Amino acid sequence: MSGIRPQKYIWLDGELINWDEAKIHIVSHVIHYGTGVFEGIRAYETTKGPAIFRLRDHLRRFFNSAKVYRININYSMEELIEACKKVVRENNLGDSYIRPIAFKHGLIMGLDSRECKVSVAIIAWPWGRYLGEAYYKGCRCKTSSWRRLPPYSVPIAAKACGHYLNNQLAKIEALENGYDEAIMLDHRGFVSEGSGENIFVVKDGKLHTPPLFASILPGITRDTVIVLAKDAGYEIYERDLTLTDLYHADEVFFTGTAAEITPVVEVDGIKIGMGKPGPITKWIQKTYENVVRGVIEKYRSWLTFV
Repeated sequence: MSGIRPQKYIWLDGELINWDEAKIHIVSHVIHYGTGVFEGIRAYETTKGPAIFRLRDHLRRFFNSAKVYRININYSMEELIEACKKVVRENNLGDSYIRPIAFKHGLIMGLDSRECKVSVAIIAWPWGRYLGEAYYKGCRCKTSSWRRLPPYSVPIAAKACGHYLNNQLAKIEALENGYDEAIMLDHRGFVSEGSGENIFVVKDGKLHTPPLFASILPGITRDTVIVLAKDAGYEIYERDLTLTDLYHADEVFFTGTAAEITPVVEVDGIKIGMGKPGPITKWIQKTYENVVRGVIEKYRSWLTFV
């Protein structure tokens, strides 16, 4: 994963400010307790200019995440839509990654964060393939020794800053053992997701993916793939998956805003299918690329042009 290349502007609390001026105090509650929620969104170049993919759906999840953590976002959906567009436009970005974040701060310490101030920032920068060459060659994965947080401990459907300490442990463990990515199990021992991606299995021409109660984040890209596959006539099953289901799969692939559609060709040293990206994965990957770039008219309503 590469570092972020600084841009000209960041949107913070209603105005564009210079990148280097976007700062918070070391005492900020979010630093000490992880009290923030965020989104990852991509913009893509199209023949009609840059467009943000499923922006409204991402921001809806952003507001829902904030609600459950009592983070009061004092901006409307429409205001944040315009802010995201503005950040992309004023930084002269095409293909880019957009990170809205709402966080608590102020000179307050302790677990009662009700009196904290809330700020909202939107950052955008160019970001290539999250998993690098694995996008083309396929990803080598290791089952993590760290389990996904159970849904009775934290609200898994919220994309909260503090939740990702769990995912970081899995990611670092995989990388330090020579793999590209981790696969995490839920508290019951069933397949949950990658460290930052949802997962699909292809078997006998049918698609299978873990259900929402398997401690997964309800991914926007996951939902996109389900829609595209159903529209193409594929059968989709949301059900519990075991590691053996992965080992015996014809194909496996990750989905996510950052990872997009990335094939998985190996899990725990076991080759998946023929050990290379499979035909259904490649079709979904190509279709997704065409959708996000506005090539397929049917799905253009998912695009918000900058």
